[in-house]
Amino acid sequence: MTSLFEPPKSPYLAPFDGSLRLSETSTKPPKGAPEEDEAEERLEEITEQLQDLQRKLYADDRFALLLVFQAMDAAGKDGTIRAVMTGINPAGCQVVSFKQPSAEELDHDFLWRIERALPERGRIGIFNRSHYEEVLIVRVHPELLDRQKLPRRPPLDDLWKERYRSIRSLEKHLARNGTAILKFMLHVSKDEQKKRFLSRIDKEHKNWKFNAGDVRERLHWDAYMRAYEDAVNATSRPWAPWYVVPADDKPFMRLTVGGILRDALEALPLRWPELPEEERTRMEEIRRALVEEG
Repeated sequence: MTSLFEPPKSPYLAPFDGSLRLSETSTKPPKGAPEEDEAEERLEEITEQLQDLQRKLYADDRFALLLVFQAMDAAGKDGTIRAVMTGINPAGCQVVSFKQPSAEELDHDFLWRIERALPERGRIGIFNRSHYEEVLIVRVHPELLDRQKLPRRPPLDDLWKERYRSIRSLEKHLARNGTAILKFMLHVSKDEQKKRFLSRIDKEHKNWKFNAGDVRERLHWDAYMRAYEDAVNATSRPWAPWYVVPADDKPFMRLTVGGILRDALEALPLRWPELPEEERTRMEEIRRALVEEG
């Protein structure tokens, strides 16, 4: 048995047989999806449920939950994390954003900085970008490998396959040891990304979000889609599933992610800690003393 929970069912669960085709995967909500107001109301209900489930996860202290978010720029990672995790106790949750590797990180293998940031038992860890950058942006820009001090440099196709194997091995090890892993690709269309970039330019209160470098990456859109498709197909497994969530509609996307997260926590065999009989007896004695004092 590799993992202690079944991945939540969802129409957006990536297949485990390598058959995902992003060109055939919609970026829009399905017909009949809830309107914005309904989606926000339903998400509010889910966030309340998540608060209780997170407390139980923290108290149980046997499992950890790792959420991985990957997406093209302007897909809505930050807003989704903020919306879904609203109300979660900060003591039981940590968000890590992985940017360009530091000099220290480049002196280690590509998974080193990931392992240092993993959530401990009882906590939810959120990776805003992750180890998958090493088979996404580095694949699209292989010149970045020149900084990585690799002791050997196999042909690029072989290198990506080796990294997929390393990622699968790490995730399988984590799953065997009580970390439930959920990976989300927020699947935004090129047209919708363009609209969001224009909004960042046209609306003064969004100017701070604009980055010209993000727009330059649009020139590599097709290469990124191939990289995402290959990475998801190579690493979506029952113990570390990928969910390819339509991201053109933000309320629907957030509702979908929230529902999958809730279902995953409900699927874990969480339990409230039980005190030994001696401690329970002592606690009852203290209770009687407190009541009598009143």
